[in-house]
Amino acid sequence: MPAITTLSSKYQISIPKSVRDEQHWQSGQQFVFIPKGKGVLMIPVPSFEQLKGIAAGADSADFRDRNDRF
Repeated sequence: MPAITTLSSKYQISIPKSVRDEQHWQSGQQFVFIPKGKGVLMIPVPSFEQLKGIAAGADSADFRDRNDRF
């Protein structure tokens, strides 16, 4: 069964505990909201530690620099 919550008069939403626990979300964590049709995607902003090594092994031979632009 989906978790349901209500938008408060201050335009705040409490994320149900079952969702927070499943996603391992913590208080103070930042999120980005991306409009998607009639809904919205809420995605946690990754920390710098989580991004470390994300481009490991990337081929920079075909890297487009600012000098390559018109």
